[in-house]
Amino acid sequence: MTLYVYAITAASPPHRLDGLDGVGSDASAPRAVTAGPVAAVVSDVSEEIRPARRDLLAHQAVQERLMAAGAVLPLRFGHVADDEETVREALEAGADAYLDALDRLKDCAEFHIRATQDDEEPLLRRALDEVPGVRDLDARIRAGDPDPRLPLALGELVTRQVQAWQQAAADALTRALEPYARDRVAQEPTGRDFLNLSLLVPDDRADALLEAREKLDRELGDGAALRFSGPLPPYSFVG
Repeated sequence: MTLYVYAITAASPPHRLDGLDGVGSDASAPRAVTAGPVAAVVSDVSEEIRPARRDLLAHQAVQERLMAAGAVLPLRFGHVADDEETVREALEAGADAYLDALDRLKDCAEFHIRATQDDEEPLLRRALDEVPGVRDLDARIRAGDPDPRLPLALGELVTRQVQAWQQAAADALTRALEPYARDRVAQEPTGRDFLNLSLLVPDDRADALLEAREKLDRELGDGAALRFSGPLPPYSFVG
């Protein structure tokens, strides 16, 4: 039977998976497949697994239980293997690398931080107040200048200036957050976000990070806000 694979962990101490249901319509109980010093947590599945809410929650529940017990190398939703022998072969082949990664992630969790531009109006007003080129173009348009190129030029100038301000804010936030983390991964922002950052945060720095959040959020201003998620399984730091 096909196995759904949740994560890789150390083989000891014993895994406490009692009371958990696995993914899939059969919802078989998760269990550990060991190979020397490492183990994979798996459950049996009899069909293709799709990201339905019930299965996403089951996947998350296993990850959270494992995180509470020690370091974990979480696999993203949907990872399967043919059988236990395939899993053991993969564990044996990568045992040293897995142990090194588990040691690096010990007593840490991931926090995901986004900076989002909820309201663009403050930055537009700031551009009109502070950027001479923007003021001049806006004044010409308001005065009735018929040049059809002016609105496009104004839009491009404002966009460049807003992007420059947001990049400066993202850089400042990253510098302020780095002291709380053992490692970080910056990802490309999407939508209204201008910062998309994952931090690997030691457990003994997590409270300080969350306390710093309020101060950083207040300082951000200009219609922007911080979005924090965590503690999470360290998906971004499993290489």
